[in-house]
Amino acid sequence: MDRWQAMRVFVKVAETESFAEAARHMHMSAPAVTRAVAALEELIGARLFVRTTRSVKMTEAGSRYFEDCRRILSDIAEAEAAAGGSYASPTGTLAVTASVLFGQMYVLPIMTEFLNSYAMMRARTLFIDRPVNIVEEGIDVAVRIGHLPDSGFSAIKVGSVRRVVCGSPEYFERHGVPTTPADLKSHRIATSTSAWASPEWRFAGDQRVTIDSILQCNTNEAVIATAEAGWGLTRVLHYQIGPGLLAGKLQIVLADHEEPPLPIHVLHPEGRHAPAKVRAFVDLAVDRLRENRLLN
Repeated sequence: MDRWQAMRVFVKVAETESFAEAARHMHMSAPAVTRAVAALEELIGARLFVRTTRSVKMTEAGSRYFEDCRRILSDIAEAEAAAGGSYASPTGTLAVTASVLFGQMYVLPIMTEFLNSYAMMRARTLFIDRPVNIVEEGIDVAVRIGHLPDSGFSAIKVGSVRRVVCGSPEYFERHGVPTTPADLKSHRIATSTSAWASPEWRFAGDQRVTIDSILQCNTNEAVIATAEAGWGLTRVLHYQIGPGLLAGKLQIVLADHEEPPLPIHVLHPEGRHAPAKVRAFVDLAVDRLRENRLLN
């Protein structure tokens, strides 16, 4: 038995914690599995497993070797797949998550373009305004707004967004334009409870204003519609009011007092070993999002 096959056998025993179970998975006899592991132990000069009548556990040396074996075997599989052309045609189902409005406005058009390009693909989206554990929830790609924790995921920055205060030109004609954050106290404010529920709005230079919100809505769409109608002011991420700005329905104020922008990243958990469907979608998403002037 060659070394690579012996390493595959070792990894399967480690994953199943059973020589017999590994033999069934690999369609081998139990003695052949035992011989493969014994050959590896002799080759590297260390015991890989502690065997009892009831269990099989890795030794400390086995645990280190297990991680190295998985990495090496993954590299081999990727090289073979690339040489054989299996990365050329994405197939399967792709799961993508983003916040609700960003997903609907910017990710969904990318998704439909992706599906038009790859007839064998299927997709599902999870557009939701809450943190998503992309591993536990089976997500392939996430588009995240904000600073990322050190997760070890592959992340590509594609743009940035700002928190902005806005209202309609008609509202400002009637009530005047605020020139400092403190001026907001004399204006009618509508806020969304879907995010940033704190009544304290922060601005550059550690300026803080406690907002007495007359109207609270559970969606960003509602407060944006209220601002467009000329009722009052609101604060949202600037991409969310892109259509309203372009149509002249909304106007941003206090731009000189804004906090630093928040980054936008496309991320996925599989690194350079990501399957074709993930690579193809990430490449397309990065190009399209970076092209969007509203996100830069």
